[in-house]
Amino acid sequence: MFWDADIDEMNAEELVEYLSFLAERRAEMDENEPADEDSDAFADWAERHEELEDLYDEALERLELLRR
Repeated sequence: MFWDADIDEMNAEELVEYLSFLAERRAEMDENEPADEDSDAFADWAERHEELEDLYDEALERLELLRR
């Protein structure tokens, strides 16, 4: 549902909900971080984690713009 969300169409309340969702997903990912930093599993995890961080940052920027 939220992964394909268009943050440019969200209002402030929706963005806050989206940020909460993303923060929960990030916490779940952090709990499941592969131990071996040289493994393919870690590389895949790191890529997904970075994408999640980017989504979070974009949503946060959009929320800050709406609150100005």
